[in-house]
Amino acid sequence: MKRLFLLFLPFLLFVAGTFVACEEVEEAGKYDNWRPRNEAFVDSIKGKAGDRLVLTAKDADEMEEGELFAIQVPTTSTNMIPQYAYCKKLVKKETGERPNFDGYNSTVKAFYYGTLITGDEFDGNFDGYGATDRDIPLPLSSDSKWPTEFNSSSEFTVSGVIPGWTWALQYMRVGERWMLYIPWQSAYGSSGNSSGTIPGYTSLTFDVYLEGFVE
Repeated sequence: MKRLFLLFLPFLLFVAGTFVACEEVEEAGKYDNWRPRNEAFVDSIKGKAGDRLVLTAKDADEMEEGELFAIQVPTTSTNMIPQYAYCKKLVKKETGERPNFDGYNSTVKAFYYGTLITGDEFDGNFDGYGATDRDIPLPLSSDSKWPTEFNSSSEFTVSGVIPGWTWALQYMRVGERWMLYIPWQSAYGSSGNSSGTIPGYTSLTFDVYLEGFVE
């Protein structure tokens, strides 16, 4: 019996090594061709947005639920290359205040759920919709991944988040819920975030519910 086990031992080691190697290859391949994959994702969003631009608060009010729009991001745009963030209203409000870049109403309370193009969550305070949720049921119902009593909103200044989110926030009314699709140029750029959890050239998707302002 001992000899039989020894004969099988190299085989078992080979199988185990194969599984480990497969896991390493799978993990190593997660970010393969990362920049072109992220840019292709944004291009697909851009194609669906077409020529629908949000340039004013009036434009934002006229956005219909479920339709994709583009918002220019001045802080990352140049004269030659304008940069855009893309957005979709999941909940529309006719009234309600909007955040300002600085001064009054510059600090907001919001629920958010952030994902990579793979659908993997990288940050958030509730279980919302992600990058791979293309067919979000509209209008949203009471069980459509809303924050629960166990979730708490986060507070932050409008100017203290990534550029794509900063400029989209200023068009949102309190009580609205938007999906944001932010290209890497208006997110963490080519170098990624300081903690290393988001690599360079990463486009980000956020499900954002603007709850209110910090008094």
